[in-house]
Amino acid sequence: MGYRYIGTKTRIIDWVLDTISETCEQGSHVVDLMTGTAAVASALRATGYRVTANDLMTYSLHHARTALLLDSAPAYSGIEHRLRTDIQRATGTYERVLDTLSSLKPIEGYFMRELSKGGAPSNGERPRNYFTPDNAMRIDAARQWIRESRAEGLLSDLEHSLLLHDLIMASNDVANIAGTYGHYMSKTAARAEQPLLLTPTAWVPLPHDVGGHQALQGYAETVAAGLQADLCYIDPPYMKRQYAANYHVLETLAREDEPEAVGVSGLRPWRDQYSNFCTKTKIRDSFRAIFRGMNCPRFIVSYSEDGLLPVDELVKLFAEFGAVDVREYTHKRFKSNDSKLAPELTEYLVVLDRA
Repeated sequence: MGYRYIGTKTRIIDWVLDTISETCEQGSHVVDLMTGTAAVASALRATGYRVTANDLMTYSLHHARTALLLDSAPAYSGIEHRLRTDIQRATGTYERVLDTLSSLKPIEGYFMRELSKGGAPSNGERPRNYFTPDNAMRIDAARQWIRESRAEGLLSDLEHSLLLHDLIMASNDVANIAGTYGHYMSKTAARAEQPLLLTPTAWVPLPHDVGGHQALQGYAETVAAGLQADLCYIDPPYMKRQYAANYHVLETLAREDEPEAVGVSGLRPWRDQYSNFCTKTKIRDSFRAIFRGMNCPRFIVSYSEDGLLPVDELVKLFAEFGAVDVREYTHKRFKSNDSKLAPELTEYLVVLDRA
């Protein structure tokens, strides 16, 4: 199953890459300032660019490390004594790690208590149906195994990030959600009944890889001030929905913590990851801070007709800093169940050439 993620650019990656390639040759340094699932960053690396990917969310950091800093599975040489030896289908140490994680004895932990329909939330709310009890306990067991291995110094930084990336992807596959983790579905979907299974990340040949990639975490407005690049690609939030609130479960997986689960939806405290791009009154100043702070001659900003600001307002804002060009792409709206929305969606690439 694909990653269910607001605004993912998997459907328009070719268009984005074509626009970037018009003025940015292979080997150039491109910053993906709000990388999300790192889909664009991964495609840029495969095309031959040097990539710096940044995002505020911790799960995005693990995705970006996997996409940019690895081209094959790490050795996992320090962990072999903790692996099962009776798994016939595993072909290498990495695969044995994932098979071990998938076959651990389930335990009752945070995910079972706070995020499963079989749990008993500590704040007295009714059980939350993000995961079946069995899958919640499988997630708890995998989390414990990874934390213990990391605490014992058995995992390198990249080995650790890859396992968290794989656990996030596997958990997302069996999550009982309609689209985001803002709330769970009352009835358990068939896909959520499937047992949690961690599958190996697929490695693709990278004949044009130039190396020198980076994966960063921080507010775009702050990180931009310390970067120099040939081009900056920005895919900001379009709507009021905060990613930190809508993907709180994935953030908990990525941080490996057990935060207080608040309210009916079990939200983790998330205000430390509040994005100004989800607020009409602050989005303009955030764009200005990026344009002023980064040493970069060209910016390409993805946006949508559903965005907080009309595209003509973006053009007016960006024109304060240079010449602006707008490209349009119309396609079928992705699985919209809202009859009030048009069946087609227009997306934009707003290109800013600095004066």
